[in-house]
Amino acid sequence: MDEYYENVVGLVRTLAEQLVSKPEAVEVDGEVNDEGTLLVTIKVDEDDCGKIIGRQGRIIKAIRLLARAASAQHDFFAEVELAE
Repeated sequence: MDEYYENVVGLVRTLAEQLVSKPEAVEVDGEVNDEGTLLVTIKVDEDDCGKIIGRQGRIIKAIRLLARAASAQHDFFAEVELAE
């Protein structure tokens, strides 16, 4: 994976770890598909899912927005999903 892809994955990991009560349980994986899109998957402890989603999904939307903005600077697209 390219350095820019790793930077976006690291950004998402840092944000997720700061939001949850069990940061050691946070797993963030990045995978590039055939179209060049970075798919970032966040896995957290079951009790922390609500903290990542936020009220009306505002937190996960903000994380997605930041990941897209970071990826747009280097001409690729990033999608963020929360694995439950």
